[in-house]
Amino acid sequence: MARVVRFHELGGPEVLRIEDVHVPEPGPHEVRIRVKALGLNRAEALLRSGAYIETATFPSGLGLEAAGFVEKVGPGVQGFIPGDPVSVLPPKSMIRWPAYGELAIFPAALLVRHPPSLSFEEAAAVWMQYLTAYGGLVDIGGLRRGDFVAITAASSSVGLAAIQIANMVGAIPVAVTRTSAKRQGLLEAGAAHVIASMEEDLEAQLKRVSGQHGIRVVFDPVGGPIFEPLAAAMAWGGILVEYGGLSPEKTPFPLFAVLSKSLTLRGYLVHELLADPGRLERAKAFILDGLVSGALRPIIARAFPFDQIVEAHRFLESNEQFGKIVVTV
Repeated sequence: MARVVRFHELGGPEVLRIEDVHVPEPGPHEVRIRVKALGLNRAEALLRSGAYIETATFPSGLGLEAAGFVEKVGPGVQGFIPGDPVSVLPPKSMIRWPAYGELAIFPAALLVRHPPSLSFEEAAAVWMQYLTAYGGLVDIGGLRRGDFVAITAASSSVGLAAIQIANMVGAIPVAVTRTSAKRQGLLEAGAAHVIASMEEDLEAQLKRVSGQHGIRVVFDPVGGPIFEPLAAAMAWGGILVEYGGLSPEKTPFPLFAVLSKSLTLRGYLVHELLADPGRLERAKAFILDGLVSGALRPIIARAFPFDQIVEAHRFLESNEQFGKIVVTV
């Protein structure tokens, strides 16, 4: 038996329960890990509330990121033995392979030996944010030295990862945040410029900081009305990578800017990277190199104990965090 987090109905954080359940033996090519830390993602709040790309089947587990020790390996698993410290790449289905628990089962192909310099809390905060940011910026956006890149929702874990990756390749990260409250933190996190979109003219400020170059890459999980000023400030031939839809408002299509500047608007979910072995290996190598060199380092907003999973989800939905929320087990 092990304690796991499940929910029996859709709703707010209060529907989450910690229950004692039997965790089965790992199947062929699966590994059971003893979890030491969990990384929280907005996707889990969406699943819990019924707004995710998966539909929960009750009682449902949840969770996409974990780090811990290999506890048992299933038939056919090679390269891992009990006691190995590992972290987990996000599975395609968190219903099939939920992470929130003292014990969790994952396909062995999703396990990574993270650098020993990382704590379990940091290791649990690595893969979703850096894979998402790498996939959008480098794999799809082709971000390169000297490019100006606009990063919206910049104080999120993915936004901060994007700032670090931009600096790692020599690009110029322009952080876009709603208010100036997090300006100093974003500058300290490596942003070259910070724009408060609710307090400043977004288009004018993007054009001011990028000058004649323009913004070649936009990395956005928001959508909504900011699409038009973002597109208006982009360079000719630029690419806007959209990886979310946080805005409750309609997203206008910036037709004139797209036509006049030959822009590319590209939808992206991290699952496309995870499903392509070649692209995934390149991403893992890039991220591990950055972690070893220190160019990439997860920023932890706050760590909650496992018993406070409800409070952790409330904080997740508060939008007050700066960086990744983790839960220690």
